[in-house]
Amino acid sequence: MGDAELGQDPRVRMWAPVCQAVVLLLGPYAEVVLHDPATDRVLGIWNPMTARQRGDPSLLGELDALDPTKQDVYGPYEKVLADGRRLSSVSAVLRDAGGEPSAVLCINLDRTPLEEAAAVLAGFAAPTVQRPEPLFEQDWADRVQHTVGSYVRESGRPVERFGREDRLLVVGRLDEAGVFAVRRATPVVAAALKASRSTVYALLAEHRDRRTSS
Repeated sequence: MGDAELGQDPRVRMWAPVCQAVVLLLGPYAEVVLHDPATDRVLGIWNPMTARQRGDPSLLGELDALDPTKQDVYGPYEKVLADGRRLSSVSAVLRDAGGEPSAVLCINLDRTPLEEAAAVLAGFAAPTVQRPEPLFEQDWADRVQHTVGSYVRESGRPVERFGREDRLLVVGRLDEAGVFAVRRATPVVAAALKASRSTVYALLAEHRDRRTSS
């Protein structure tokens, strides 16, 4: 929208840079509309999403009916266009030096790209079936990573914050899975647990002692 289209209304001249800045930041997904509350007409519109133009009715309603506790900023609230697009909208009452409503600034953000992105992400995060264990029976290194990683998610703690009991539990699970039957397993387990080999040997011995005495 150029200066000729905007006319000489001082409110438009004052707020046009703000409206243009919002469109530049959020465009092409944001529409910005400046309304005249006195005449209930559109003063200016940036990146229009419908056929609405400057001078068209605003259909704002009575400002006096708005909740005064909102401090002149309302939203985000939902709007739906005729083509089905859903918008998140915010409206702000702009007041003059005397405190009277001078204009109403509305920002309408098209949620379509956000909803499409959310649908893609939700698809990747969908529940998966249990992995086919026979395919991984001989992959003991993968089993080490899987067991340690599963416990990280289960406990909500990274490996670096594991205490002795945490490591003991993981070593026990690996031992029951037969990992330590592989001669080269201990260094791999030590690396996954960020512990020394001697620590892993001590934990394995403690686990087996507990299992024997229980």
